[in-house]
Amino acid sequence: MVLTVLEGSRAAAEAVRLCRPDVVAAYPITPQTHIVQELANMSADGSLKSKHIEVESEFSAISAATGASAAGSRSYTATCSQGLALMHEVLFATAGMRLPVVMTVVNRALSAPINIWNDHQDSISQRDAGWIQLYAETNQEIIDLTIQAFKIAEDKKVLLPIMVCMDGFFLSHTIEPADMPEQKKVDKFLPKYRPDHAYLDPKRPMTQGPFAFPKPYAHMRKDLSDAIDNSKDIIQKVSKDFKKSFGRQAGDGLIEQYNLKGKKTAIITMGSLGGTVKEASDKKGDFGLLRIISFRPFPKDDIIKALKGIDTVIVIEKNISLGASNGAVFDEVRSALYSEKNRPKIIGYVAGIGGTEVTVDDIIKAVEKSKKKKDGDVSWIMEKE
Repeated sequence: MVLTVLEGSRAAAEAVRLCRPDVVAAYPITPQTHIVQELANMSADGSLKSKHIEVESEFSAISAATGASAAGSRSYTATCSQGLALMHEVLFATAGMRLPVVMTVVNRALSAPINIWNDHQDSISQRDAGWIQLYAETNQEIIDLTIQAFKIAEDKKVLLPIMVCMDGFFLSHTIEPADMPEQKKVDKFLPKYRPDHAYLDPKRPMTQGPFAFPKPYAHMRKDLSDAIDNSKDIIQKVSKDFKKSFGRQAGDGLIEQYNLKGKKTAIITMGSLGGTVKEASDKKGDFGLLRIISFRPFPKDDIIKALKGIDTVIVIEKNISLGASNGAVFDEVRSALYSEKNRPKIIGYVAGIGGTEVTVDDIIKAVEKSKKKKDGDVSWIMEKE
């Protein structure tokens, strides 16, 4: 293993380069800009042989990536926050046409007020668009999940677009050591993309994204829903294969358990906050972590199994479902555990909104406060008291 010290955005760009995309659609937005900037430099110096398209907006970026994928190209783009919101319409089309586009989402708060710092509101708001969503804890995971994302998306049993999500600034602008895989090993793990469903081919004409009457539309949406559910097995398989090839693995591809054995309290979270919870668990020792890597598909059965014997579940998440007064992950976890006999008490915390700090001490205090809270209670972790 040869460790390279580099910024998170550069790590993401290097991982994309190793995957040899045919088309990169680029539009800058903070804090994602460094990724497409690095890819532009790679295209200019010849280290990345792909069509680099500098577009007019994020809407154009996802449209270009979708069109390129429909023509049979391995396609990539990146965005965050308002840019992801602007893509909303096309995200549904990309998934509905079963196009394996890979996109890095550098998570950033949505305005108003304008905020460039991190939370998960942008990608969580797109959770029903039909995209697989994977959340990285570290810059090493950004590299590893990006490479795996192309293999998962292009699998004939999946054929779905994927968002690989990384926390803005906490990861994108943080310099960390990471093991960058060798090109020949990545080429062996991720062979050249050879689609058998290229739609824009005059020799094999096909109608794509046509008008659909109610019955066929409903059947196609059901097929899409089933494909996302069934992708769990492929995500886990690719994760295992990645470990065989590169010697490391993020949990089992869907979730990661840390210091959970024998504990009665489990914290559930996503993204870089997982590292903070791990440090808090090591310091305090009376609770463990269940980190969700794949939010879509949601690993319901895996979560239920991992929480057997747990008395209290604390969900700490960087998003808020306005009008419901809790986060989306809290709702999903509570729904998953609803029918379980002797299910644990479930407590929710909204944290890290707009980049607000969440410390190790905050985590420990949240666990202590949860002992006095009722099942279903949700509160906020804000500034220091």
